[in-house]
Formats: sequence, C-alpha cells, structure tokens
Amino acid sequence: MSLYWRIFLLNAAVLVVAVLLLLGPVTVSTPVLFGEAVVLVAGLVAMLIVNAFLLRVGLAPFQRLTRAMLTADLLKPGRRPAVTGHGEMAELTRTFNSMLDRLEAERATSSARVLSAQEAERQRIAQELHDEVGQTLTAVLLQLKHSADHAPEALRDELRQAQETTRGSLDEIRRIARRLRPGVLEELGLLSALRSLATEFSTRGLTVRPHIDAGLPKLDQETELVLYRVAQEGLTNTARHSGASRVDLHLSPLPQGGVRLLVRDDGRGIGRVAEGAGIRGMRERALLIGADLTIGPGEGGGTEVRLDATGGAKGRTP
Repeated sequence: MSLYWRIFLLNAAVLVVAVLLLLGPVTVSTPVLFGEAVVLVAGLVAMLIVNAFLLRVGLAPFQRLTRAMLTADLLKPGRRPAVTGHGEMAELTRTFNSMLDRLEAERATSSARVLSAQEAERQRIAQELHDEVGQTLTAVLLQLKHSADHAPEALRDELRQAQETTRGSLDEIRRIARRLRPGVLEELGLLSALRSLATEFSTRGLTVRPHIDAGLPKLDQETELVLYRVAQEGLTNTARHSGASRVDLHLSPLPQGGVRLLVRDDGRGIGRVAEGAGIRGMRERALLIGADLTIGPGEGGGTEVRLDATGGAKGRTP
C-alpha cells in the first residue's frame, strides 16, 4: 500500500469514529452543559492522540531515513539504512543507498586524483629544494668558509657564525625534502622507512619505538605509501599536540591477509577535538586502498591510530 493511501486511511478511520459517536446515543444540549462539554473535549483529545500516534507510526520510516541522511559521512563509507517494507518508503531508501554508493565512488576517484597530484607536487618541490636551494646554500657555505679563512680576525667570528646558520638552514632544507619525498621508502622499502620515521621523531622528550613483526605480506607501492603517510601524520600529531613521552609504532600481519599499522602514544588523548585537515587526509588516503582507519583513545590512555589494510597484498615475505 502506498504512503498516500496509508495516511488517508488513518485519517479516515479517525473521522469515521467521530461520526459514529455523533450518530450514537450521545446528545448535546443547547446551551452545552458542563458534563457534555467535558465529554466532547475528552473525545476530541482522545481522537487527536490516536491520530498523532497513527501518523507517528506511519511516518517513522521517514524519521529513520532522515537520521541516516544527517549522519552520512563519505569519509566513513559502508553505513547504509536498512530497506524495510514495501512501496515508496522502501524505494526511497534504496535510492538513497544508491546515491551514497555513487557519491562514495566519485569521492574515492577524485581523492585519488588529488592525492596523486599532491604526491607529484611534493616530489617536484623536494627535488627543487634539493637541487636548487640546497646547492645554492652549499655554495654560500663554501664561500663563507673561504671568506672566514682570509678575513681579518675582527670579522672571522661573525663569518663563522654565519657559516653555522647557513649549515643549519641546509640541514633543515634537507630534512623538509626528505619528508616531502620519502626517498628511503622508494629505495629501501616500507620497513626501513618506518624505522627511519621513528628515528626522525625521537627526541629527548619523545621516544618512538618501532615494532615490526615477521611474516608481513608484500604490498604494492600505493599501499606502502598510504601506510607511510598515515604513520608520518600520526607521529606528527603526537609530537605537536599530545604531550606524550612514548609512542609505539607497530606493523603486523592480519589473520585474513593484509597488514595493521598501529600508532599508540601515552599522551593526553584526543578527547572531543574536531578532526582537522591531517586526520581528514588520513581518512582519504585510507579510502584509496579500501583500508579501515580508526582514531580514538588507547587502552591505557593516550591516542591510538589503527589502519587495517587488507588490500594490496601479494603474498608473504620469506
């Protein structure tokens, strides 16, 4: 039965009951007596309550669909309202689910293009920093050294200080270039890249401990890059915002195939802070390889970033 006819019959049933009451033994005097007014008001209230209840039951599927629409998130795919019943409501729910399928597919495709262009731009910038800015600073450093060796004693200390400043800037440029283009990932693979990340983020106040399990499956380049970038962003957020003193970086195989990346710190926790661009970027990267990303409180406090990547496996390493 269509929604139109269900609502029509619900209201018709209420009106029929009202007419039957009027045609029954109920009489109304002129003027209306107090007792009769009480009966009429009570009957009207009862009919309104019954009508409201019946309408609520009839329109409940719309409320469920509305809640599903309000909570739909393309960065958390797979959530769909259940299709129940028949008629327009079931068709509307199926149409909404189909629309979500199309939107998620289009979002994944567009995100893949954007992230691919972003990686290409990062490589270009890193190459320019290394080849142009890096070489220029190296030349400046050599010139300063030559000048300091032949300068009068009064200027020598200032030139030495300029040398150290230039050398520090050159080291910073190289560090930025390494983060923009993970050369160690391309040259030595994911395991060495994650260990290098742990070393890079370890400081006097923060200890990053890598835990790489044996028997990891071989992964394609796209999956390795996503794992590396998620680990990098997770460690960056920890170093900047968590106030943690220890971070555990785990990479382990999953029983059903694929790998699990886990970044767990002992900091203050994520709380109810709104997700920023970094976390949204991690979610978009996870969607590229069909991985499940979970960000929340750890078992012993702090924050836990877990990425389960079941795609991209090519068998197990020896």
